[in-house]
Amino acid sequence: MRRRIAALTLAALTLLTACTSGQDDPDDDPTAYTPGTLRVLASSELSDMSPVLDQVREQTGITVRPTYMGTIDAVDLLAEGKADQAYDAVWLASNDYLRLRPEARNKVVSETPIMSSPVAIGVKPTTVQALGWTPEDVTWSQVEKAVRDGELTYGMTDPARSNSGFSTLVSVASALSGAQSALTDTDVRKATPRLREFFQGQKLTSGSSGWLASAYTRRGNVDALLNYESVLKGIPDLTVIRPKDGVVTADYPLSSLASASATAREDVRRLAEALRTPEIQRAITDRTHRRPVVASVTPAPGLETTRRRELPFPGSRSVADGLLDSYENELRRPSRTVYVLDTSGSMEGERLAGLKSALTGLTGDFRDREEVTLMPFGSDVKSVRTHVVDPANPKTGLDAIRRDTRALKAEGDTAIYTSLEKAYEHLGTDEDMFTSIVLMTDGENTVGASAQDFEAFHGSLTGEQRNIPVFPILFGDSDRSELEHIAELTGGRLFDAQQGSLDGAFEEIRGYQ
Repeated sequence: MRRRIAALTLAALTLLTACTSGQDDPDDDPTAYTPGTLRVLASSELSDMSPVLDQVREQTGITVRPTYMGTIDAVDLLAEGKADQAYDAVWLASNDYLRLRPEARNKVVSETPIMSSPVAIGVKPTTVQALGWTPEDVTWSQVEKAVRDGELTYGMTDPARSNSGFSTLVSVASALSGAQSALTDTDVRKATPRLREFFQGQKLTSGSSGWLASAYTRRGNVDALLNYESVLKGIPDLTVIRPKDGVVTADYPLSSLASASATAREDVRRLAEALRTPEIQRAITDRTHRRPVVASVTPAPGLETTRRRELPFPGSRSVADGLLDSYENELRRPSRTVYVLDTSGSMEGERLAGLKSALTGLTGDFRDREEVTLMPFGSDVKSVRTHVVDPANPKTGLDAIRRDTRALKAEGDTAIYTSLEKAYEHLGTDEDMFTSIVLMTDGENTVGASAQDFEAFHGSLTGEQRNIPVFPILFGDSDRSELEHIAELTGGRLFDAQQGSLDGAFEEIRGYQ
């Protein structure tokens, strides 16, 4: 069982209330089904289907009201029974992981594939040329060799949060292990030495495909991206390669939930039928670069049609979770994060108690080898305490983080920019770790360096240090525009704990560390 299950459930519950589309009416009874309006728990990348769903609504009268969530988070929500009555259908990138969870699998009573997209590698054309690759003949072993020789670096999403990352992990593990059927623990152990070398090439991680693409474009410091073909096709100047020895493919099944009414299930059936008409299938492939599942519809231009082997998915949850745990704690580069924590006077009382609770809960999700620095601030930085989660004795590091968290006290003004500058100075550069800064504040900057000072400071940074993102958390009375500017300037992303919860915001950021 993964250590992160409880945290994921909390994050999923936060998303349940915070990530619904703009079509939601906050006064609606979430358990009441409105005929013609389907409440759909959907994978986050399906937000690009909005124009297609508008077209379907005009033809059928069915409105889709989506709640976007990572696939693995959504499966946890189903398994806990938290989706019962709140949703009529689930529309994930794949139901493969769902099938490994009986308590989630039993919530689904129908399954209709709508479109497909295989895992692929998007590589800079200059890198393809330098490696001497013929795109249609590239194998995962060739990719591994290029990584091992120091000739290829890449980014991918976090397999523990994103189905594209998990499908990529399964694709690589299956290919490098030589598995001829569903992955087993033996296959994973066999492939581990090669997987460890392979993931040394990962220099960029993300909790979402959208942010991964943005970070790739902004930084320009990796040679390739591993993701779904449809995502890669939306990024300019990439040669998209489907490895010759096979991939895992997302088939985006639309599934009715057992808890839905008979009328809702009929609307789900009608929606699936409409989405599979030739007209809509053509719209899907042209707009999203996904492949049609209706044979009479030709894939959009640029989608190479040579068949590829479908690599086997893990046959049991224990294998899937074991593979995830191995990736998190052994295979991937370790994380290095500075938590810049507002402990000014305005945090006194419930806000500080909430911060302490959130950080204490987060310690159950810290990975082996992770370096965690707590940097509380008020009128200036109050202390800098760094702890490492040693695989040989993780309890020591985790207990120290909890102890420092309990000792936090609220006093002073709010020196946001001065504290961020000191976080960058503390981190320096370390290309062997995923490095980031998390900023949590409940107010506006009131003392010390100004926004302009910080812009000048950040502009003076060079190399990998300049690529360190800041992930601000909107909390309490903090200024959204101020924090959005920090995220944009540093290449980070803003997380909202005003609409959701502080626990959920910290947990969601984990996918980016």
